[in-house]
Amino acid sequence: MTDNELRLQKQIDDLEIKQAFQEHTIEELNDAITQQQMNIDKMTTQIAFLVTKLKAMEPANIASMSEETPPPHY
Repeated sequence: MTDNELRLQKQIDDLEIKQAFQEHTIEELNDAITQQQMNIDKMTTQIAFLVTKLKAMEPANIASMSEETPPPHY
């Protein structure tokens, strides 16, 4: 092999190594995004459940300040 062929082969090898690392990184990022989306979906479901529960709650038996009768000393 000539020097030029050796240089080209080294460049090809370097590119193949970089491509393998990039594929690995992309797979890790995809896994992280998938996990985050599952967490978001779970939290969205939990928030919807909490909103439903809060809307269904009975109002407190304590009157608001505007509805309270004034104390006897007024």
